[in-house]
Amino acid sequence: MHPELSSKREWALLLVLAGIQFSHVLDFMIMMPLGPQLIEAFQISDSQFGLLVSAYTFAAGLSGLLASTYVDRFERKALLSVLYGLFALATFSCAFAPGFGVLMVARVAAGLFGGVLSAMTQTIVGDVIPFARRGKAMGVVMTAFSVSSVMGVPVSLWVAAHTSWHAPFVGVGVLSVALLLVAQYALPRMGQHLVQDDRLTTTELMTQVLGDTNHWRGFALSFFMIFAGFSIIPYITLYMQTNAGLSTDQIPLVYLCGGAATLFTANILGKLTDRWGKVPTFTAVTLLSIVPMTLVTNVAGAPLPVILLVTTGFFIFVSGRRIPAMALLASVTKPNLRGTFITLNTSIQSAGMGLGALVGGMLISRNSEGLLTGYWMCSVMALGTNLLTIWMARRLKVRD
Repeated sequence: MHPELSSKREWALLLVLAGIQFSHVLDFMIMMPLGPQLIEAFQISDSQFGLLVSAYTFAAGLSGLLASTYVDRFERKALLSVLYGLFALATFSCAFAPGFGVLMVARVAAGLFGGVLSAMTQTIVGDVIPFARRGKAMGVVMTAFSVSSVMGVPVSLWVAAHTSWHAPFVGVGVLSVALLLVAQYALPRMGQHLVQDDRLTTTELMTQVLGDTNHWRGFALSFFMIFAGFSIIPYITLYMQTNAGLSTDQIPLVYLCGGAATLFTANILGKLTDRWGKVPTFTAVTLLSIVPMTLVTNVAGAPLPVILLVTTGFFIFVSGRRIPAMALLASVTKPNLRGTFITLNTSIQSAGMGLGALVGGMLISRNSEGLLTGYWMCSVMALGTNLLTIWMARRLKVRD
């Protein structure tokens, strides 16, 4: 365990980690609402766009597998800085991609480096923040998803609408460089895991992590939790525009309302996670998430206020599941295995995103009028996988 920081230093660390999360989450999220513009700009099909989304997540999954062999071999701050700098470079490459092929390569590169950042931030929280406050800390870091929805996505869409789709990626790249500089001063050195008496070789680390059935339960929980959400999420914008009749100017309202709500509920859920317990909170939020996940795929024809109510509920509870889940998963392994476990777990989550997007894309199609059909089947599939994650969470053992 890293020596406990003062309250001021702890908050500074959490805010920087939240900023890093914000930038790489935004880099991933802006791809989905930019779908219609990218499809028109590159003259690609819906399935090719789905491949662009999946390419990032599959690359992130691969990088997680590779990173699991070295993440516990280096000091946390130095490794985070290198990976974040390469991520910024890849994002700039996305901004200036001249065609679909180059953009695909750039998205793969962004996924290779960005995919490890989430694991690094979670690992640092697990290393530095005591178990009793870890739920609240995860809530602070997870507000990155909310802020990216409240500010990042709507602003990116507005900028893209008034300039071009290139601009949001330039903005993310510039922000990443600025945060990288701030991190050099705000983050302490974190190498406590390198000086433990029971320091293990890479082979021993992998053997211990992969040989523990409790870890595999955690991997399965992560995979199905993410799979459920991402069988629906990548196609929300397309569905809202084609089936629900929302205009291009109304789409940012979906992200603005949903993100604004989760900006408050993320911290509340983090505190409830510490007060009620990780598993009970995860169970309650997951059960509640089933309702908006079902409604969001069947909301065509409803007035705008009803649509926004449904999508806001979707944001609150679908993203809210991750707060107790991540606090729980950061606590199911030994401290000297945490980096390897969380990095592998992030890789599993990336696989869940990619497969969820692919399977969701296979279930939906377009009719003769150009409307999406079969989207409701994604919510049925999500219902089953959500119930499965509740069962898995109850079987996990906390070892922190």
